[in-house]
Amino acid sequence: MERNYETIILMYYLIVNIILFFLIFIDKKKAIKHKWRIKENTLFILFLLGGFIGGFLSMKLFRHKTKKPKFYFIGILSFILNLIILFIVYR
Repeated sequence: MERNYETIILMYYLIVNIILFFLIFIDKKKAIKHKWRIKENTLFILFLLGGFIGGFLSMKLFRHKTKKPKFYFIGILSFILNLIILFIVYR
């Protein structure tokens, strides 16, 4: 059975981005209510695993974590690293 790696990679990125998008949304709602929050390291890991699109979209849309430069740094770093990985895979 032949595997379609492009579809698998696309689905992976889609899932990671959706998860990060909703985690930032949940974290914003919890911040408003002064409740338990999602650890920043968890969000950073998901950024690095390829969730940079969902991360940036949710940061802008929900106005959350936008004053923390390390989120932009990790997001840009993630974007660059994932481009390199995808270039190597598809080379």
